[in-house]
Amino acid sequence: MPSNRQTQPHFVAALEDTPIAAIDRLDETEKARSTWADAWESLRGKPSFWIASALILLIVIVALFPGIFTQVPPDQNCLLANSNKGPEEGHLLGFTRQGCDVYSRMIHGTQASVTVGLLATMIVTLFGLVVGALAGYYGGFFDAIVSRIGDIFFAVPTVLGAIVLMSVLPERTPVTIALVLSIFAWPQIARIMRGSVLSARNSDYVTASIALGVSKFRILVRHVVPNAIAPVIVIATVSLGTFIVAEATLSFLGIGLPPQIMSWGNDINSAQSSIRTNPQVLIYPAIALSLTVLAFLMLGDAVRDALDPESRARR
Repeated sequence: MPSNRQTQPHFVAALEDTPIAAIDRLDETEKARSTWADAWESLRGKPSFWIASALILLIVIVALFPGIFTQVPPDQNCLLANSNKGPEEGHLLGFTRQGCDVYSRMIHGTQASVTVGLLATMIVTLFGLVVGALAGYYGGFFDAIVSRIGDIFFAVPTVLGAIVLMSVLPERTPVTIALVLSIFAWPQIARIMRGSVLSARNSDYVTASIALGVSKFRILVRHVVPNAIAPVIVIATVSLGTFIVAEATLSFLGIGLPPQIMSWGNDINSAQSSIRTNPQVLIYPAIALSLTVLAFLMLGDAVRDALDPESRARR
């Protein structure tokens, strides 16, 4: 059956009636926005981000400059005459069973707990990022080896593995605990980075870089890693609070930091015997630990929502 299209009239609008160039032309004066700029724009409007940032800033200042918040020496002037006494002038939170100032110990204990969390997070993030990026981009035998080693460490819970190692180590310092926690925690970061790199290496900008003759390593460092690192930043933020809890757990069990090093875990451990007669000795360091972990979890959630394209699209 013959088509009637050839006999149908065609109407074409005049060019002056359809200023396509004026409608569809891009604004060349406007600077293109990156993913990080969009993320910052999203974070600026989230109250949880500012609350978490304020808490974290306060915690960091307390850890770096405890003398600003208390002039009472935490490990001196511990008199048994003050054992389990309540608050009084100059001692806002009372005394421990050994007669030490609870508030001063809580302030000075911030440093050790935060140090372990920061060191462990930096070690795990750097090592996991490098190993995961190399395994995901180059693949092959190295990827298979890293994946199998990671599976072995995944089978051992971080705290359980740390308990076993810390029980046989002769020296227990914040650096030692951070290294022990990092041994069992790096596979999570490595696996997340590997998956993110696997998705990014097939992007158009990678194909264009290869066509231009850019080396694989330079493509990985300058293009793939910056575009694949967002999930790692989210996990690292949340993991910092997790490592602080892990240090407190080890110290509570008596295999973490030694008693002469003040930390929230040690204070909670030593307060067990006084929980019925003097519960504030345990409650105050526990509150400090809880607020610190909550701050990092809130920050991690806010960063995750800001860096997640699907989450931004839903808003």
